[in-house]
Order: sequence, then C-alpha cells, then structure tokens
Amino acid sequence: MPKPLLKSFIAIAGLLFSLAAHAELLPKAHFLIPAGPGGGWDGTARGIGEALVKSGLVKDVSFENLSGGGGGRAIAKLIESAERQPYTLLMNSTPMVVRSLQKVFPQSFRDLVPIAAVIADYSVFVVPKDSKLMNFSDVVQAFNANPRSVKVAGGSVRGSTDHFIFARAIEMAGGDPSKVVYIAYDGGGKAMAGILSHESHLLSTGLSEAIDMARAGEVRVIAITALQRLIDAPDFPTLAEQGYALEFSNWRGVFAAKGLPPQRYLDMMETIESVVATPAFEAVRRRNSWTLQLKQGDDFYHFLEQQELEIGTLMRQLGFLRPLPPSGQ
Repeated sequence: MPKPLLKSFIAIAGLLFSLAAHAELLPKAHFLIPAGPGGGWDGTARGIGEALVKSGLVKDVSFENLSGGGGGRAIAKLIESAERQPYTLLMNSTPMVVRSLQKVFPQSFRDLVPIAAVIADYSVFVVPKDSKLMNFSDVVQAFNANPRSVKVAGGSVRGSTDHFIFARAIEMAGGDPSKVVYIAYDGGGKAMAGILSHESHLLSTGLSEAIDMARAGEVRVIAITALQRLIDAPDFPTLAEQGYALEFSNWRGVFAAKGLPPQRYLDMMETIESVVATPAFEAVRRRNSWTLQLKQGDDFYHFLEQQELEIGTLMRQLGFLRPLPPSGQ
C-alpha cells in the first residue's frame, strides 16, 4: 500500500477507534440534585454533565434541582419516577449517610443502587474578606469568649456534615461542640450569601463551593480539612498546620433507583468510568480542585457501609446521635 494511503488508513482507523471508545451507552442522563442551585451537589452534577457532553459520551443531559426534606424529597422522587425516567442519576454525598442515621428521611443508600463515587471535596472554613478572623486560632478564641460571636453558616440542615465537621474542629480545640451556633441554608449558594451579608460569620462548606469566590478575593479560606496543602489550591492553610490534625473529605457520587435492568446498570457504571478519564472531566476537576475518588458497584457499597459505621460513632461522640443501647437490650 502506498505510504499516503497507508497514513490515511491509519488516521481513519484511529478516528473510528476514538468514536467507538466514546460511543453512547446511555441515550440520555437526567441528574436529580437534592438542593438548590450553587452548592456542591449542583456544581458536581453539572460538572459531570458538562464532561459527558463535551466528550461525546452522552449528548442529552439535563438537570433538576429538588430541595426539601434534607434531601429526602429527591430520593423519594427518584424511587417514585423510576419507570417514567429510567435514566435518572441522583447526585448525593456524605450527607445521605448522615441524614439517614439521623432519621431525617426513612431511606438510606440501601434503598438505592449505588453507581459510583466520583470525587472527594475537602471541607473548608471561609470568612468574608473583611473579617477579623484571620485563622482558626482566632475562631477558637472568639468562640470561647462568646459562641454567638461565631455564627456558622452551612448549606444543609443542622447535624449535617457542614455542621459536625466544624463542631469536631471546635472539640479538638478544647471547646464545647454543643454550643456551636449553626445556621442552615438551602444550599451552598445561599450559605455563601449569608456570610457576605454578615448574617453569619463563618461558612463551613466544601472547597469547590468556595474556591471561585476565594480566588476572586471576595472571601478568605482560613482552614481546609486536609493534612497537607493541596496542589490545586496551595494558598489555603490546613487545619493540621494550625495544630488541629482533622482530615475529612466529602465524596460525591451518583445513584439509580432499584429495579434497574442489569445491562443499564453496567452501562451507567461504564459511562461514569469513561468520563472521568477524559480531558473534559480533568478540566472540570482542576477548575474545582476536586480529588478524584472513583469507587463503583460493590466497592462503593462497602465503602458506604464503613462510612456509616465511622460517622455514626463520631456523631454519637459529639452528641448528634443518641448512644446505642448496650448489647442485648
């Protein structure tokens, strides 16, 4: 075969291989987001959706924000609409485990089909740019003097991840976690507005929910719950370097309703596995300073079981859950 024809053949073969690798396994994907716009769930769902479209893995991607019931309203809709909307993916994260333990809603991850954990987002403590709180030691000092002088905003209900992570940090600093004044907002966007309006003094949230405002200079990140500074966000000090070795990252992932045909279950998992390997997703990940944390199928399910055990223990220690009765009772 002449070299020009051979080169053309190789180019065409490569193109066909690329198209086959990115063939659509799902005709559509509808992301159900259990909170209002602007928060971590919303940003993660839309970021994954953006990567799905740009990579050609799924062309028809839609989003639905449905807040209420601490996330329970969205879970109920996923279950109830499974036959009408068979390609729905519920976005969720650690708060699903927290709120099921608290009985905020009757369901748990066991009532759904875990598809994949996709990313992890470290928690951060954020203050307005003109705040007198310059670091976490300032927060502890102000809190010990008057707990009401440090009103903490969060994008979810009392006892949620945003709440108990801050309470845990206060406990590690020798304070009383039961005295934390926590103000619950409907999503991270409204919680951010709460500190910008000085209705609250400090925001406990995920890094990705605060990073754009921090980069714009509107707020300051005074602590992140990582043991070392992040490569994608090197300017943000860790709690550990300030003397409090608290490490926590909030996974975010997707679930489907039970009764899923086996092939669709496999197609959903393969689609998520494929999208996280694309340049489109890597661009979204870096933009949000997420940590990739892909767990699928049984691995994801066992991870959830272990997290439920660990978080339940921590929440009982902090007084957010009633102690378990002695064995045999």
